[in-house]
Amino acid sequence: MYYPGRKTTFKERLEIAQFTIAHEKNYQLAIETYQVSYNQVYSWVQKYQALGEDALQDRRGRSKPKEELTETEILTLRIKELEAQNERLEIENAIAKKLQEIEQKYQDFH
Repeated sequence: MYYPGRKTTFKERLEIAQFTIAHEKNYQLAIETYQVSYNQVYSWVQKYQALGEDALQDRRGRSKPKEELTETEILTLRIKELEAQNERLEIENAIAKKLQEIEQKYQDFH
């Protein structure tokens, strides 16, 4: 039977990976027992074996706390912040110039 991927908690992913390994990597048994997809089970087992429990944490959309960043990562973030600020200022300047052009044309017309 086919089971589409579903949302799982860290504890579930850990349990499923350990269950699969304990049953000699019987992925089909894990799929049927926990009603998750093969891709999910396979991925969790690989991550668990290579990197341990922490690899099963869902870190999507989250970055490290500032205290854990290296100096290079801090500087990279600062560069990105400054680039974004620079882009905003360039857009503001372009809008201001366009507004001046429109105001000048309006004055010339009247």
